Amino acid sequence: MKYPDGQDVKLGDRVELWAGNQGTVVCSIDTGEYSAAHPKENWAYLGRGIVVLSEKAGLIHYAEPEPTMRLLKRDTSP
Repeated sequence: MKYPDGQDVKLGDRVELWAGNQGTVVCSIDTGEYSAAHPKENWAYLGRGIVVLSEKAGLIHYAEPEPTMRLLKRDTSP
């Protein structure tokens, strides 16, 4: 999946989903990346997209990016 600005979505990205709600990408089904707390066994059945753990709405699956979604900070930890 790509953000509306064309950048690739990556596991661990800090994102703004809509005004006043931020979150962290915890799964990228498209690239086969899953955080330890959100393993493939629990999410791969969705088939595509990403899962974001948001501050205000909990876990949200996106098959396509929302127009308001934007990257705030890329996770650079190894």
